Amino acid sequence: MAGAEILMTNLLSPIVLAFVLGIVAGLLRSELELPDAVLKLISIYLLFSIGITGGQELAKVRFSEISALLVVTAALVVLIPVVSFLVLRRLAGFDAANAAAVAAHYGSVSTATFFASLSFARAMNTPAEGYMPAVVALMEWGVIVALFLARWSMGKESGNLSGKTLFLDTIRGRGILLLTGGMAIGALIGEQGYQQIAPFYEQLFRGFLMLFLLEMGMTAVRQIRGFAQVGVFMTGFAIVSPLVWGAVGVTLGWSIGLSLGGAFVLGAVSASASFIDAPAACRAALPQANPGIYLTASLGVTLPFNLVVGIPIYYEYARWLYG
Repeated sequence: MAGAEILMTNLLSPIVLAFVLGIVAGLLRSELELPDAVLKLISIYLLFSIGITGGQELAKVRFSEISALLVVTAALVVLIPVVSFLVLRRLAGFDAANAAAVAAHYGSVSTATFFASLSFARAMNTPAEGYMPAVVALMEWGVIVALFLARWSMGKESGNLSGKTLFLDTIRGRGILLLTGGMAIGALIGEQGYQQIAPFYEQLFRGFLMLFLLEMGMTAVRQIRGFAQVGVFMTGFAIVSPLVWGAVGVTLGWSIGLSLGGAFVLGAVSASASFIDAPAACRAALPQANPGIYLTASLGVTLPFNLVVGIPIYYEYARWLYG
């Protein structure tokens, strides 16, 4: 019952409904469209906002409190996108851009799944540690790892694989620059400095996000044939991948001494797929990747699966580990 309520709450949220409206507009071949300049501005705003708020979360905790968790999170930040990228390249035959775009989504985090798992843990009287939001901020680096893989693979295929060029091309990307730069700013300005800009980055965020997902819905419909060509494989990937990484996340949380609720939330975060920051980053850094593949998989399959089936599974596994 709790899973069904969580699912309905998220599916009826404004941001998801905006995506659905974009799909409807695309199916109807509506005249609705957002100018490229507007889309670039929205992407810049979303990426910078996510970076700044993520940096704020990191600044609120002491290193000694989360050192073990940081090591585990760093491992997940690398492992999830790298393994996903290799699976999609070698088993599904994806090109570098599409494999990296999907890996970026699954290496990043769904805040909807994160908040749902926090609520679930509290409802089961096993609340997670208060510093778990820092994990979400760090997991955003999964996007950067995936984009770096794309740059490396494309450079290798073209025969132009220079370490210096690869590094510079990677950090010059709009998505990477705004995410990392925003996190640095958020961590440095402190709470007082953040309050001066909080209204702009907090109160307007969901409105801009709705416009972005509206356009992503239309884009997904325009390129839906690309998803249809790999639909069976991607549907399986979008279900199996969360189960695997959910179990890995719970196990790692248990191994470093997190509470039952903390290990469960780490598992849910590891199992989630972004549909907020990763689409913005991929649109900016990998425009050749097909949104019909990566956004439909993350938002259309993995999100509802996690909210209905995944979260209870990860929690039961955590309960089993903790006896």
